[in-house]
Amino acid sequence: MDSITQAVLGAALQGAVLGSIQGRRALVYGAVLATVPDLDVVIRYADPVSQMTYHRGFSHSIFVLTGLALLLAWMVSAVARRRWPDKGYSLTRLFLAFWLVLVTHPILDAFTVYGTQLFWPLHFTPQSWAAVFIIDPLYTVPLLLAVLYAAFKGLEGRAVRVLSLALAISTAYLGFGLASRMAAEQRLQLALEEKGIQPSEVRAVPIAFNSLIWRVLAKTPDGYYYEGISSIFDRQSPEMQRLPLNQALGEALHNAPLLERLRWFTGGWLRFDVIGNDLVVSDLRMGLPGNYTFRFNMAHRDGQGQWVGDTPTRWVGPGVGAMIDNGELALIWRRIFDQRPPLPLAAWTGSYQGQASEQEP
Repeated sequence: MDSITQAVLGAALQGAVLGSIQGRRALVYGAVLATVPDLDVVIRYADPVSQMTYHRGFSHSIFVLTGLALLLAWMVSAVARRRWPDKGYSLTRLFLAFWLVLVTHPILDAFTVYGTQLFWPLHFTPQSWAAVFIIDPLYTVPLLLAVLYAAFKGLEGRAVRVLSLALAISTAYLGFGLASRMAAEQRLQLALEEKGIQPSEVRAVPIAFNSLIWRVLAKTPDGYYYEGISSIFDRQSPEMQRLPLNQALGEALHNAPLLERLRWFTGGWLRFDVIGNDLVVSDLRMGLPGNYTFRFNMAHRDGQGQWVGDTPTRWVGPGVGAMIDNGELALIWRRIFDQRPPLPLAAWTGSYQGQASEQEP
């Protein structure tokens, strides 16, 4: 999730565990330590596919972070025994605090759709539980208010209880998000089955800043996918559209390593399109209907009409900002409570999928 959320989560955790010893400093130390896993963003890769798929890798591994927590706890306890023998520091308590602050960062990231390699170096598909959007005020605000309260009042007595309550509320919200996601998936699956369609895979992802309305995707064995919109308040079937995955176009890349890595990272949720002379690969998991966040130019046609693989570049289309500027995101938010009129999914897809491309290094 966003850096502010990770910082306040770390502050709340370290404040709850070590606040009685460290006082307000526990909030600062926890906020700083919680941002450590995201230091991998300083590593620059040769292409955007690598940049995307190596992010949230080794630095988000629970194995690596557990080792780091143990090392930090040992170092701090060794210093504390000499300088603050009466403070009450113990190796066990320090390890618990540091471990919680560090490991909850990638676990919280795994509750978003992007993909987090919790078990690196094991080669599992990155965890992508898609319970919350990458920025969700309903998750962050209770933690932020609790941290501000503790910073104002000090880490004694009631403040620790307030931090613990905020942590319980935020954790319960993640559970709500998971339940909402599964309900959205079930609604689309039932709607498709009523039409005699048996999807091979269904998944839902939250839409901008809430866990109330979901973009739901379903693959079918014939090489197509359905994209729909579903709200927790729906009483009727979600509106949806049927679109091609165009998987045959992927054969032009002849199992290129970066394409295979992208397939692994996304769990195979890829669509292929020919735009001008370019072969564009889209990650279907992130974005808004018909307007996906991660799209890559991965090949071009030569003078003989043959596909030639390229070092991937970002395909620069209108971006999700265009849907905000055009008021389309506001229509989606209105859709949370009202299914009529249905959203114009086909019109949006036709508008955004056919845009002329540019290349970005």
